[in-house]
Amino acid sequence: MRLKTAKLLLVLLLLPCPVAGTMAADSAPGNSADTTWMSVLLGGRKIGHLRIDRATAQGTVTTTQTLSILLNRSGKSIPLSNMIRSVESTAGQPLGFATRTSMSAMDSTVNGERQADGSFRITTTVGGATRYAYIPWPGQALLNDAQRRTMLDAAKQPGLRYRMAMFDPATQQVMDVAVEVMGNEPVDLPGGTETLSHQRQRLHQDRGDQILDLWLDSQGRARKGIISMLGRQLEMIACDQACALAPEQDVDMFRAAMVDSPRPLTPNLRDSFLRYRLTIEGDIAAPIINTDEQRVLHLGGHDWQIDIGNAYAGGQAPPQPEDLRANDWLQSDAPAIRALAAEAVGTAVDNRQKMRRLRSFVSHYITQHGLDIGYASALEVVNTRQGDCTEYAVLLAAMARAQGIPARVVTGMVYADRYASTSRVFVPHEWVQAWVDGRWQSYDAALRRFDSTHIALDTGDGDPWHFFAVTNLFNAMQIVDVMPSWEFMSTAPVVAAPAAPVGNGGGGSH
Repeated sequence: MRLKTAKLLLVLLLLPCPVAGTMAADSAPGNSADTTWMSVLLGGRKIGHLRIDRATAQGTVTTTQTLSILLNRSGKSIPLSNMIRSVESTAGQPLGFATRTSMSAMDSTVNGERQADGSFRITTTVGGATRYAYIPWPGQALLNDAQRRTMLDAAKQPGLRYRMAMFDPATQQVMDVAVEVMGNEPVDLPGGTETLSHQRQRLHQDRGDQILDLWLDSQGRARKGIISMLGRQLEMIACDQACALAPEQDVDMFRAAMVDSPRPLTPNLRDSFLRYRLTIEGDIAAPIINTDEQRVLHLGGHDWQIDIGNAYAGGQAPPQPEDLRANDWLQSDAPAIRALAAEAVGTAVDNRQKMRRLRSFVSHYITQHGLDIGYASALEVVNTRQGDCTEYAVLLAAMARAQGIPARVVTGMVYADRYASTSRVFVPHEWVQAWVDGRWQSYDAALRRFDSTHIALDTGDGDPWHFFAVTNLFNAMQIVDVMPSWEFMSTAPVVAAPAAPVGNGGGGSH
């Protein structure tokens, strides 16, 4: 159970290189190099720093942004870091990009190299496994320095609304960002007050818009950025090196993501059909997904109803080809994972029996349960045999795919009687859905059973970036009531209950 750094990394992607703190000129005319420092704060407490290096030489601009943060999870400190580099011509043409993310024992890297035909060769290494791909450059997508120059031009026109196609080197996707020029404002910074251009970037998402406020100097470079994270204000503020490297302060991210339960959920309740009533703040069209085990109904306003029980077909679309493919995080084609999956299923003859054996095998295979792992791929888990719920989930999904069973990683919440000195709470959690007997059924290797206290928020392919879409839901959600079927059927419900699900997938020990 963890909080990902995806939102912090997104901020880094959207933050143009700030104004130089130090400058060193090279001997060749037009060559230069500078370094800028920023302090990273969450809820007013310092959690890390950002270093930006920018070099201009031989007609190219190279921008390298390195983010280092320290988070606390239930008393354990977790250091996390991310580097993003973009290489562009001085005219803004993309020439290359790279990322390096440290969330586990092994770094994950992406390297993009421009080819003669304008396409990019992508080399991705996750968990020690390397993959290659080629992509065309997507239209008018911009890297870091081209974004800076676009915002600099827009700063001259207060009230202007415009759009930018911003390339994300980590996922090789394009973010369509709407920007509004708010106008010039005085901003207090550690080095004094500066008059900066305030621009508001709005990234549209299915679960509501994500807003990043930036304050830019006369060169179009950010001096301050603010975004919301788990209901707290995440700030990046330009300052000197000593300020940026000052000691971090403890911030328990995990507690901020917990959602209180209105009642204790005893084992007999967990194994029953449960109806939840929730309020979710914010203008979010579809905050919670329907699954073959979970039905979601909007009651109007901020009120939602969720029914969770045994699996039955029709809640989700059937498997797609990507639900069987190996990828950077679920390396189901790796010989080590294929061999492990074959060992686990043994003589099992159908997918139901295979999934039960795979779930049991993974539950016992991870021998060191720890909260200090950031995020590991399936292949890394095979080698280290350690992790928490995410490591259980990625390994189980990869082994299922290795056996030809479509599988997905689910991000959601699960009930705990007590967790991290807190009682009766729902905590962030991940598990697996597998396509068995014509429907998606859930298997939880970390807790060794799936029950009706698993609330699914999203599904994905194991890539940690999927978690970004739901991070703000934890803070915005309140569970008002939880009722088993025998309680809400004995009274007149506000909204008629759907037919009780049938089958044998949801309440069992998957």
